[in-house]
Amino acid sequence: MKKTIWAILAMIFFGCFQTATATALSVDEIVEKANIASYYAGPDGTADVNMVITDAQGRERTRKFRILRMTQEQGGPQKFYVYFFEPADVANMVFMVWKNVGADDDRWLYLPALDLVRRIAASDKRSSFVGSHFVYEDVSGRGIVADTHELVETADQYYKIKSTPKEEKGVEFKYYFLWVDKSNFIPVKAEYYNKADQLIRTVEALKVEMIDDYPTVTQSVATDLERGGKTTMNFSNVRYDIGLTEDIFTERYLRQAPTEWIK
Repeated sequence: MKKTIWAILAMIFFGCFQTATATALSVDEIVEKANIASYYAGPDGTADVNMVITDAQGRERTRKFRILRMTQEQGGPQKFYVYFFEPADVANMVFMVWKNVGADDDRWLYLPALDLVRRIAASDKRSSFVGSHFVYEDVSGRGIVADTHELVETADQYYKIKSTPKEEKGVEFKYYFLWVDKSNFIPVKAEYYNKADQLIRTVEALKVEMIDDYPTVTQSVATDLERGGKTTMNFSNVRYDIGLTEDIFTERYLRQAPTEWIK
């Protein structure tokens, strides 16, 4: 009788263990899901952004702009169009990205005061985005194949992942930690460390809301712990599945904004 009981208990235990193992996600699967949740909600989308840049002395500057995003392939190529409304010195400026997977993104910046279209070099992807504490790469996302990933902790609510660049060139950090919400795979915090293992920068999602059935970051902040200061972005009028067309994301519309989607 005892053998029968132990046999049943063993079957239950090992059956549950095998089921849990089979359903456990690998670190690469978690990173992929986080990337999809962050940048691939719906086939396209738009949002208005109010950016507040606070320097180390507490002085504030604002930027107001609209983001248009179109996905060509889930988890694959995308196109971004960012049009600036305010302040006057950046009004009508346009930032455009063609996101390539496994290769450098194509980036353009249109400067209306000079009537100049400037290509942004791949080496500048970690540069400041329009004077803020966010970088160009934050806007369209860092390619997940650019880093090696390690799952360092699984808590009740979050996965904690350590990501290390495969190439040191072009990045200001040695590695970073990413906290991913287990319920929706939205990354809620990133911490960047330098070669001396000092924390130099953080990016946090302060508010996440469900919009059109997609978990959406509606407030985020980037903080510079080396030089001081932070930038907060508040997202409003977020919409998905709006029917953007690919011709919007061309050099023609850098100089002449697509009125239907901007005005």
